Amino acid sequence: FTMCDHSMYCLCALSQFTEEKLGQAEKTELDAHFENLMSRADCTKHWTEKIFRQTEVLLQPNPSARIEEFFYEKLDMKAPSRVTNGELLGQYMEDAAKEFGSETPYGNTLIKVGECERRLGAAEREFLQTSAISFLTPLRNFLEGDWRTISKERRLLENLRLDLDACKTRLKKAKLAEAKAAMAPDFQETRPRNYVLSASASALWTEEVEKAEHELRVAQTEFDRQAEVTRLLLEGISSTHVNHLRCLNEFVEAQAAYYKQCHFHMQELQKELGRLPNAFALNSTHAMATPGPASEGITSPVETDTLKIEEVQAPATGTRKAKVLYDYDAADSSELSLLADELITVYTVPGMDSDWLIGERGNQKGKVPVTYLELLS
Repeated sequence: FTMCDHSMYCLCALSQFTEEKLGQAEKTELDAHFENLMSRADCTKHWTEKIFRQTEVLLQPNPSARIEEFFYEKLDMKAPSRVTNGELLGQYMEDAAKEFGSETPYGNTLIKVGECERRLGAAEREFLQTSAISFLTPLRNFLEGDWRTISKERRLLENLRLDLDACKTRLKKAKLAEAKAAMAPDFQETRPRNYVLSASASALWTEEVEKAEHELRVAQTEFDRQAEVTRLLLEGISSTHVNHLRCLNEFVEAQAAYYKQCHFHMQELQKELGRLPNAFALNSTHAMATPGPASEGITSPVETDTLKIEEVQAPATGTRKAKVLYDYDAADSSELSLLADELITVYTVPGMDSDWLIGERGNQKGKVPVTYLELLS
């Protein structure tokens, strides 16, 4: 098999491809099962690629950061640890609290919220790492590993298919020429020498037919072998689906754990903020306590801190029903403990902090945080 022979095979394959496109040559068709396997593999690659790209965007919305991580990965280097937005926000809040004074209501609240944002950022970091390992990496391995192997073997199969069809065409042409040489000599039959020339031409075409038949057998064997290799790889797509299904379940578990942590941290933060003295109430109380020309002889409205729950009466109008969103444990006797999904009656009283309402459930009554309620019309 010389370089000249290789060039001839390439030219024959190219000629076969061109004639097929022009509808001038026959094409070996693969069986329906094989065609279905290839279609399923193409579909798998298409949607795996889309899911992979969009998951990357979900986990890292910053395109510059994604490009940086891509280069680190290609250089086989570990990407530097990046602070999450939640952690950065928490740091800014804590730094601001130091400037404003942690003993002030605003500074104290900033510290509480900043600590929560740090915890949310740490949960996000853990979620990103887990998702990258359990979900993104298997998808990338398929696209850059298994799929490239499948594509390479399919291209090889297509080339062998072109060679096979080219051999079939050559054999067909050789047989037609052989039959023509045997049935219609090029020279008149009255001259003996013409019989010799005709027999020589027929022998040459017979030899050409035998050569074409041998090449066809070789091409058919190589094509069948490659078809079997490609078939096995395509059937492996079923295992790929099973693996991706397991990875998808792990991704859902990681996402559920992440959101559960976030919900827990925010609930705890709401409880902490609900127990902190409200800055607006303190400021208004301080202003009312300061004597002045306009305030002398005027009594202040009912203050939340001195509110006696047992003395509070529901107004004739203005009460509403509310659905409890989360469980809430009362911090003291002035508050009402809540259970998620229960319905209570709520109303406000003059001078009460806007973040709180009076809640009633049967004979029980107490302050409840507004953020734990869904007010119903």
